[in-house]
Amino acid sequence: MTRNLRFGLLLLILVEAASCLGQASFPITLTWPPESPTVKFVFAKYQQSGFVNGQGIFLSDVTAENLSDQPMPKSVFTVFVMDKDGVRIGRGLLRLPDIPAKQTTRSQIQFSVAGTPDGLKLLSGRTIPMTVASVPSGANLKIDGQDAGVTPKIIDFSIGAHVIELSKEGYAPANSPLDVGSDEAPGGSVSFELGGLSKDTLQLRDGTVVLGDVLAMSMTSVTVRVEGKDQKFDRNQVKKIILVERVVTQPAPAAEGSPAKPK
Repeated sequence: MTRNLRFGLLLLILVEAASCLGQASFPITLTWPPESPTVKFVFAKYQQSGFVNGQGIFLSDVTAENLSDQPMPKSVFTVFVMDKDGVRIGRGLLRLPDIPAKQTTRSQIQFSVAGTPDGLKLLSGRTIPMTVASVPSGANLKIDGQDAGVTPKIIDFSIGAHVIELSKEGYAPANSPLDVGSDEAPGGSVSFELGGLSKDTLQLRDGTVVLGDVLAMSMTSVTVRVEGKDQKFDRNQVKKIILVERVVTQPAPAAEGSPAKPK
């Protein structure tokens, strides 16, 4: 795995709005940090724009003002929507570009909310956009157990520890931990080389993957040797079988004039 990362700046703060979405006076203004504000956020009144798969879709225009004398690097803020009992029922990402000192930028945030929105929490944390690549490309990618697309893919990593998983038909699955530090900046990349499979692969319908040597297949069952022990699976348990190429070594022909080996 290779990493090519530049140094950067971490912004991490948790800000809670004291008002409720359904009862608050709009616009909602939040400053960070409260003791010595350097950024001011103004959330316009939320508007419901639709209803999809049982969830309400809400939009809000947001203004972010850099109050400091220093430029503010690109940031991503996770905004949580809570119900009246304080249960998290929705989430959206507020993405901001670089903001020069004493300047203002505008953005918009969208929520999918399962329930009645009542409270608002804003988790401000700079994420690190990084490209996850694989050799060969086109591998299915998971980040921390969640599907994230196909490589190469730009992922916004939060600061901390992550687990990257890669899978591609015909290649051995790969996984690796990734620690994203607060001194890392956008533009980096991680690359993984997938190894060829040395064993046959059975993908079962319950998600289990079995690696071994397929010994026999019939209309009703599949027999696989796994670590020296034969295992038999009902055909209906098996979703997919991937067979690796077997190299058969032929005995070298005897040299002319050499006596034949006794049988």
